[in-house]
Amino acid sequence: MKNPSSQELLKYLENKISQGDYIDSVHKIKLITTVEMIQKILNTEF
Repeated sequence: MKNPSSQELLKYLENKISQGDYIDSVHKIKLITTVEMIQKILNTEF
């Protein structure tokens, strides 16, 4: 998948978090922050 939609990207990141597919707790926090920021941008900008 070369150009995923924003919804596909969110689902991918959420799956990584729920499956524990991250390096450590700092990486998990970064993933959660990324998901939250993408959701905020989509809700306020589009």
